[in-house]
Amino acid sequence: MPVPSLPSFAITWPNRQTVDEAVRRWAAALVRKHPVPRILAIGYFGSYARGDWAFGSDVDLLVIVEDDPTPFIERALRYQTLSLPVPADLFVYTRDEWQEIQEQPSGRHIAREVVWVWPEDEQGQTGEARNDERATLPSSEADSAEPSR
Repeated sequence: MPVPSLPSFAITWPNRQTVDEAVRRWAAALVRKHPVPRILAIGYFGSYARGDWAFGSDVDLLVIVEDDPTPFIERALRYQTLSLPVPADLFVYTRDEWQEIQEQPSGRHIAREVVWVWPEDEQGQTGEARNDERATLPSSEADSAEPSR
């Protein structure tokens, strides 16, 4: 006599491509919705940037702004991350703070692995296509007072 099978299911976790695409959409929306303080760059680092994410991994987001007198601990509160497919840790640094952080070993490590998703450069490249040995912001806009067009 045949035994009825039980329904089965598999628990999955979003892969790197899914998270990368979601972070890029989130970044574009963020820049449109929050013109002040001026956002210079947005990227992600950690397990999704390295490619060693696993079930339960979060995405570590980095937002660099021109200047912001808001205390560091309160800055991330203005940016909503619920549209992302995984939990997120959000770090918002001013340009000067980011430069200081990169002088520390942990900051240099983050700068090497960050995948920049905004802004795109003149050739439309973002992320890994532009990650080189520089520990700087991903675009010449970081050195300019005027936003790119």
